[in-house]
Amino acid sequence: MGDMTNSDFYSKNQRNESSHGGEFGCTMEELRSLMELRGTEAVVKIKETYGDTEAICRRLKTSPVEGLPGTAPDLEKRKQIFGQNFIPPKKPKTFLQLVWEALQDVTLIILEIAAIISLGLSFYHPPGENNEGCATAQGGAEDEGEAEAGWIEGAAILLSVICVVLVTAFNDWSKEKQFRGLQSRIEQEQKFTVVRAGQVVQIPVAEIVVGDIAQVKYGDLLPADGLFIQGNDLKIDESSLTGESDQVRKSVDKDPMLLSGTHVMEGSGRMVVTAVGVNSQTGIIFTLLGAGGEEEEKKDKKGVKKGDGLQLPAADGAAGSNAVDSANTSLVNGKMQDGNVDASQSKAKQQDGAAAMEMQPLKSAEGGDADDKKKANMHKKEKSVLQGKLTKLAVQIGKAGLVMSAITVIILVLYFTVDTFVVNKKPWLPECTPVYVQYFVKFFIIGVTVLVVAVPEGLPLAVTISLAYSVKKMMKDNNLVRHLDACETMGNATAICSDKTGTLTTNRMTVVQAYVGDVHYKEIPDPSSINAKTMELLVNAIAINSAYTTKILPPEKEGALPRQVGNKTECGLLGFVLDLKQDYEPVRTQMPEEKLYKVYTFNSVRKSMSTVIKLPDESFRMYSKGASEIVLKKCCKILNGAGEPRVFRPRDRDEMVKKVIEPMACDGLRTICVAYRDFPSSPEPDWDNENDILNDLTCICVVGIEDPVRPEVPEAIRKCQRAGITVRMVTGDNINTARAIAIKCGIIHPGEDFLCLEGKEFNRRIRNEKGEIEQERIDKIWPKLRVLARSSPTDKHTLVKGIIDSTHTEQRQVVAVTGDGTNDGPALKKADVGFAMGIAGTDVAKEASDIILTDDNFSSIVKAVMWGRNVYDSISKFLQFQLTVNVVAVIVAFTGACITQDSPLKAVQMLWVNLIMDTFASLALATEPPTETLLLRKPYGRNKPLISRTMMKNILGHAVYQLTLIFTLLFVGEKMFQIDSGRNAPLHSPPSEHYTIIFNTFVMMQLFNEINARKIHGERNVFDGIFRNPIFCTIVLGTFAIQIVIVQFGGKPFSCSPLQLDQWMWCIFIGLGELVWGQVIATIPTSRLKFLKEAGRLTQKEEIPEEELNEDVEEIDHAERELRRGQILWFRGLNRIQTQIEVVNTFKSGASFQGALRRQSSVTSQSQDVANLSSPSRVSLSNALSSPTSLPPAAAGHSRREGVP
Repeated sequence: MGDMTNSDFYSKNQRNESSHGGEFGCTMEELRSLMELRGTEAVVKIKETYGDTEAICRRLKTSPVEGLPGTAPDLEKRKQIFGQNFIPPKKPKTFLQLVWEALQDVTLIILEIAAIISLGLSFYHPPGENNEGCATAQGGAEDEGEAEAGWIEGAAILLSVICVVLVTAFNDWSKEKQFRGLQSRIEQEQKFTVVRAGQVVQIPVAEIVVGDIAQVKYGDLLPADGLFIQGNDLKIDESSLTGESDQVRKSVDKDPMLLSGTHVMEGSGRMVVTAVGVNSQTGIIFTLLGAGGEEEEKKDKKGVKKGDGLQLPAADGAAGSNAVDSANTSLVNGKMQDGNVDASQSKAKQQDGAAAMEMQPLKSAEGGDADDKKKANMHKKEKSVLQGKLTKLAVQIGKAGLVMSAITVIILVLYFTVDTFVVNKKPWLPECTPVYVQYFVKFFIIGVTVLVVAVPEGLPLAVTISLAYSVKKMMKDNNLVRHLDACETMGNATAICSDKTGTLTTNRMTVVQAYVGDVHYKEIPDPSSINAKTMELLVNAIAINSAYTTKILPPEKEGALPRQVGNKTECGLLGFVLDLKQDYEPVRTQMPEEKLYKVYTFNSVRKSMSTVIKLPDESFRMYSKGASEIVLKKCCKILNGAGEPRVFRPRDRDEMVKKVIEPMACDGLRTICVAYRDFPSSPEPDWDNENDILNDLTCICVVGIEDPVRPEVPEAIRKCQRAGITVRMVTGDNINTARAIAIKCGIIHPGEDFLCLEGKEFNRRIRNEKGEIEQERIDKIWPKLRVLARSSPTDKHTLVKGIIDSTHTEQRQVVAVTGDGTNDGPALKKADVGFAMGIAGTDVAKEASDIILTDDNFSSIVKAVMWGRNVYDSISKFLQFQLTVNVVAVIVAFTGACITQDSPLKAVQMLWVNLIMDTFASLALATEPPTETLLLRKPYGRNKPLISRTMMKNILGHAVYQLTLIFTLLFVGEKMFQIDSGRNAPLHSPPSEHYTIIFNTFVMMQLFNEINARKIHGERNVFDGIFRNPIFCTIVLGTFAIQIVIVQFGGKPFSCSPLQLDQWMWCIFIGLGELVWGQVIATIPTSRLKFLKEAGRLTQKEEIPEEELNEDVEEIDHAERELRRGQILWFRGLNRIQTQIEVVNTFKSGASFQGALRRQSSVTSQSQDVANLSSPSRVSLSNALSSPTSLPPAAAGHSRREGVP
């Protein structure tokens, strides 16, 4: 089925139709063409062809109220005629295709060519073979019996290439499989509400059939096409299909078309399903693309492995560094050709950072061809931090390796030609040509070996394994990772903007205080103490004016709490009704949803919800509920103790706010006001004029709803703060409630200098006179902002964007955002990592997110941080190990080749060390489990290099130890062990014990250094927690066992000869010396070693994409630029004078003058102090007054630009 083309699909369905045509009043084709119309055209067409939507329901044999009967044969028949709600995915890539892709790697291609040449030459015996006159130079790179063992080297290289390719392909394959599993898991979990046989049921999306009556509500992602039957205020975001960002209002008489793949932004309603699966609008687009969405997603994921850009050095290496671009292009063409076309087409549709993200890393440090992809997806501009650093590092290593290998080959060739033709004055005889060629090929192979050793092939593997392992384990920690790189970006997070409800709190709302009939009850009032009229109004207002999908069901287990289904705030209110010993069900049965006259649904602008009903005497009554300060402003009466309305003046309101609402809010309660208003039957009010309708209300009661803080949250937030991550709370709640909860969570501590703002105040401060947002104004606020209350979704987006774009701190902030509502989509997309709630989250939020929290819990975010940091550390550990091996092996191969014309480590031995041990080491070091200690340090940030000074010290320190011992063994080893020297052995001699000892010692040193590599921050105890990682122990012991086998039984292929026990003991002893040496290195303070360079650093310059720079340039015209320059010079002058005054003052007071120097580096600190003076709700002014001179307020805004030329 998966690959059935559309034409087959349609033709099959059409055949079905012709036979079943009579069963239903309309065919699939008719419905499909109907759904392609929009707006008024559609209304006209429905009128002309069918009459109205009711008639369509009748033709589809369904009832708008009762839904389908839901019998199996009927559902089966519908699936047969109208198709299933399922878009067949494209076939996944086969294992062979993946193998072919892995073979495209440039390093591997070079190796393959070298191996094939070597193989070919070993079987080719030239006629001048025994011609002594040809060359008497020492046996070049040969000490193996050519006749019988010449092919072994080539074969071994090929074998190792095959190993690498299979591992890579298997990795990709399992990743794809995992990803598909995850996709299908997400898809299966997606359920939708439909009405069948009068019952409201939730069914998996794939089960929906044509004719179903589906209930749509705020936050849904529509699963099929349909016609709107009835509903309130339904607004849809159709941008995923039309590209228009405006929300479209749906109504039966203006625009009844609901399309699959669009998002419900507001309101609720019902629709009759008219097209599913490949016949729905989204399905048609997918089939045009010739692929299911999974295919694209999968290709994006493919990008990760290649995307790490780690094969680049080899590419540069192969093509010479000026040809980097062409190498990249070929990389893109080779690997991703098929992916590029459809990925770019579907990009707009997918709106899903993955594609652009993963494909970008193919751009090397010099900038390649990824620009067009970048434009396709502006929102995730940068590579993930790690990818950027790795690409950079890989390019650096690749260039170094290339230079070394070129020098090696040149020296060998020169030495040979000079020795043969100049010193020995041999003529170049035609019959000798093949022999010379053979020598040159040997030299080439040695050169390639050096290159192979220099390029860390294990690196892409380590990254992939580490990410894949983390993602798998994060599932257990309730993090469902949608985009692989999110997991590692999370380790660098510096700020988390969290929702309050459901993330920091349990999202189980209960009413704990109430103000009814002029009395403020501190707990649930006794039902008898409330007037009967008031009680009836209260129960009706709550039962009718809430979504009918919200219910309270009996608990699943004995003794558990009742289950809350639907909107949690409404559940709290319904619970209040039940606590008052009343029942809401009879009220709803008496007033079913179809009879509601008009509903103003809740949205982030109104912050209230109202429902109008028609009373038996034809007059209207509207029930309203919402945030207390908003609804009370619209109340002009309030029910007194006797249930009679009395006048409610503004000053009564102020008193109520002071006496009732603020105390409730300060206890961390959300306050909700319930009110009503009666309208006469004639003249009928103008329902569309909301301002007049939602006014003159009568307040019934105000309730305080508690949403308790999750018990584990305060600890989790403390961990974040220790780890250098600022937690900010962004909520729609009132500021007092928000502040109370923030104190309970530990986001703010009384007595600290922080800001709590409301959305209005926040907007007032960040906008200039023209109402435009200014980055500098945001920069004054965000560093101290901890709580943003009564915020709209745009505020959240503005805040996140402001923090990300800020250049106020030297590191660019990496921001994580949590969200659950539809309106959080933009902020989730903008953030570096978006967390959506798995339980409470809407489909839209999940779509926009990078990680889904399956338990909606803030403490899972802390786990994500831990895993992210762990990925980064694992890769650093691996690098530290790998680069030590590389440095040593390259130097040994290079010097050995130049001095003895024969590398002491043979090509095959090198490949064993390099390919196999590295692969295992990457497994061992990449699967270290994270520990709590990871949360004790600050985030690394973008400019911190991948290889720190400490790591550089370790790498070079261990390299010195290993090189000293290897060269000692090479030049005086035969005397120490009383064995024959292996140097300058004649051409066909068997492997010598001498060289075997060198190889064996080398491997032992690597094994013990692998244990040293477990710590990268200069810790002393390298065995700490080693038994928590069984994979590591297994691998170290396994490698050791294989090494014994290689040395004792490897013979010719591995150029080894068996060793005695005492020789083994010496090798192991020298290896153990690594651990002791590690302690010596740890003693040397890194700060002393100023000469150590760091590597793999991302500089600020590369981070800012060109587009942004251009935008800035366009915004500022020349005059303004001149003005700015003048200002900057003026501030610099000011700053210098100021620094001098400071220095004088500091010396006077005799304090250390570091403070003055520190201030020199940044004026920002003062600009903040000035901001302190100008802002309310501040706690401390002391720091502003304590600095000897303060800038004039005007300077505060510009001080940030101090460094601009």
